[in-house]
Amino acid sequence: MKRSVLVMVAMATLVTAGAAQLAFLSSTVVADKNQDQGRNVTGQVMTKAEAPLPDAVVYLKNTKTLTIKSFITEKDGGYRFHGLSPNIDYEIYADYQGQKSPTKTISSFDNRNNITLNIRIDTK
Repeated sequence: MKRSVLVMVAMATLVTAGAAQLAFLSSTVVADKNQDQGRNVTGQVMTKAEAPLPDAVVYLKNTKTLTIKSFITEKDGGYRFHGLSPNIDYEIYADYQGQKSPTKTISSFDNRNNITLNIRIDTK
């Protein structure tokens, strides 16, 4: 009889601990969804005459890790990068048929979550 009581107490303890862990994990997931998901950089690649450049390649370089992400612009010249770290500087430029835009810096001191940055390329 003592054994069965001990087993029941042990099982109740495990169930309570498991419920507490489940509650903790579910609150962590909710907290993660509510946290900021990073910065977004969007814009358009255009000629100096303001014509959009589809199929241009936009390069985004993380200055800390030196990794580079790229995006091929859409029909309207649009590009986007999402979920960027707010604590890192990035360099961005575009290339279209061998013509390169000037490189711009996105600073970690810029506290905007959504940055719009249009890039112009002098096409010949």
